[in-house]
Amino acid sequence: MRSYKELIVWQKSVVLCTEVYKITSNFPKSEMYGITSQIRRSSVSIPSNIAEGHCRGHKEYIQFLKIAFGSGGELETQLIIALNIKYLNQKEYNELNSLLEEIMKMLNKIISSLVYPNP
Repeated sequence: MRSYKELIVWQKSVVLCTEVYKITSNFPKSEMYGITSQIRRSSVSIPSNIAEGHCRGHKEYIQFLKIAFGSGGELETQLIIALNIKYLNQKEYNELNSLLEEIMKMLNKIISSLVYPNP
């Protein structure tokens, strides 16, 4: 694969990030430097780390994928909090979380295949 842009996981994480930005634009302005910023940063971190890692060597690629996976865990937590405090409605949460779960499974599979390649 020549470009990280060809990776389905990168494509899906860009879609997720775009949706996060759209939805968080409705959060209270008082949260611009609070949870809004945190959610946006963790969502941007996922495709950014996939891209950066892909542009580096094999060993570093695995590490950057793990960072992207960790950012997914951060985002998952932040979305739950946003739902609990009613900044997200259930439909918005379900849509974002569903896509995030899919991305996390894909990242886990890629990491596993790179760490434990088939002989």
